[in-house]
Amino acid sequence: MRLSRLPLNTLKEVPADAELISHQLMLRAGMIRKLASGLYTWLPMGLRVLRKIEQVVREEMNRAGAFELLMPSVQPAELWQESGRWSEYGPELLRFKDRHQREFCYGPTHEEVITDIARRELKSYRHLPVNYYQIQTKFRDEIRPRYGVMRAREFIMKDAYSFHLDQESLDAGYQAMFDAYSKIFTRLGLRFRTVQADSGAIGGNASQEFHVLADSGEDTIVFSNGDDYAANLEMAEALPPAAGKKKPGGDMRFVDTPDIRSIDELCSFLDTDPSGCIKTLLVDAEDDGLVALVLRGDHELNARKAEKMPGVREPLTMAAADKVKEVVGCEPGFIGPVDLPCPLFVDHSAAAVVDFVCGANQKDQHRVNGNWGRDLPDCASVDLRNVVDGDPSPTGKGTLSVVRGIEVGHIFKLGDKYSSSMNAQVLDANGQTQTLIMGCYGIGITRITAAAIEQNHDRRGIVWPPAMAPFDVALIPINQHKSDRVRDAADQLYEELNAMGLQVLVDDRNARPGVKFADMDLIGIPHRVVVAEKGLDGGSFEYKNRRDDEPRHLSIDELKDLLRSSQTET
Repeated sequence: MRLSRLPLNTLKEVPADAELISHQLMLRAGMIRKLASGLYTWLPMGLRVLRKIEQVVREEMNRAGAFELLMPSVQPAELWQESGRWSEYGPELLRFKDRHQREFCYGPTHEEVITDIARRELKSYRHLPVNYYQIQTKFRDEIRPRYGVMRAREFIMKDAYSFHLDQESLDAGYQAMFDAYSKIFTRLGLRFRTVQADSGAIGGNASQEFHVLADSGEDTIVFSNGDDYAANLEMAEALPPAAGKKKPGGDMRFVDTPDIRSIDELCSFLDTDPSGCIKTLLVDAEDDGLVALVLRGDHELNARKAEKMPGVREPLTMAAADKVKEVVGCEPGFIGPVDLPCPLFVDHSAAAVVDFVCGANQKDQHRVNGNWGRDLPDCASVDLRNVVDGDPSPTGKGTLSVVRGIEVGHIFKLGDKYSSSMNAQVLDANGQTQTLIMGCYGIGITRITAAAIEQNHDRRGIVWPPAMAPFDVALIPINQHKSDRVRDAADQLYEELNAMGLQVLVDDRNARPGVKFADMDLIGIPHRVVVAEKGLDGGSFEYKNRRDDEPRHLSIDELKDLLRSSQTET
């Protein structure tokens, strides 16, 4: 492709509303343009990247034995009512009526539609197992679209759904998708981790997420340095402290703490450490009362773990101040576990603290030297907190590290959540009716684009992994409008590289070399080749890899050998 024929508009300035580097660079490189909140047009340069990602995904899905189809993006409400999700999914589901006042939604996902297909098309165990997939536009009405295509309302997704007769078959299909996803992200040149995950609104009894590692990631993931254990922060288990509990020291007593409400203020006032403090959080209960959750002062509550405690209302909701005062007789900020008139759940680490500082359930007062089993009853401890760096791995091997990640893939074992409610059945080998068992497997195609940039960029712009770069080679003739020799050499090299199967972008604009170099670095094409009079005099071309700082001069044969070897690497 010749750049003079492509209306590419790169930007020097960072757009004011772009927070993440991927959003900034995609706008600056002319990949996308904003249409409305959470809605983006993919321009030719960006679309080339998307199509390359889709091609890798298709190849690995086909290799894994899945069959591609295409389902409607607009879905009738009746299917969602059958599954029960019409009233459960929430405001992210864009609902509307047609001219006949029939209700529809714009699909955020396709479990209902594919289950309807299965109950119509799959009649016998001989049709199983089967895996259908599509690459298609989805819509989720995010309350706050942000970060460009990272969290847009409209996005492109690869979603796949498998159907099985029994759990053993589902396990095998799930593993096949795990392997396919691992190959996809490896081929795309991404550094990623697979973690245990919560199934969320999709449902099911087991799931794993694939995260691209990046400091800007929205998600926090945890992994062990001793084995392959990994989980997202919601699911990572915090073990009880291994060390035995020390003996209590002095007697518990009250101290005046006027206007002290936070752990940091308390520690500064008493010259103590947060690990020696106990904080008591009050949340709403299912019976309209309160439940107390007790943690060590330096630890954070894990909402997902807390919601699993008996009697805790879901979603987790912190108790209102007036309700706290009504039940405990004290305003928030001074609440402690001693003589608290509501159910109490104590985190493992909090239960191991001796001589702790805690609220006194009286305004402007705290207790010091509190101890379990002496000043208040011992109780069975539970896991309520987020893990932190250095915690022991739940497997007993190594310690945990906490890093940031961007979720780009998620696989689920759905079981019969949808097939049961929608009556998707087949006949088994004995002629008996069996409810289908399902798996669900998603990849965010547009999100991969942004995640790759977050992981691969420098001060000059994007540094694409070769498998998803819009072009393989940027060919830059210098002053070709003044030199027939340069133009002819560039044209010949262009044809030869194309014949090798390389995708070449010729920057044949009448622009200064510095402008061309800056734009090619911004766009992130892996290989840059410069054709100039001086190089031709010496029988060489200037070559620079996008990841290198300095160029080098190569003969035509050396250049071709280098580019040919790069093709085998991708």
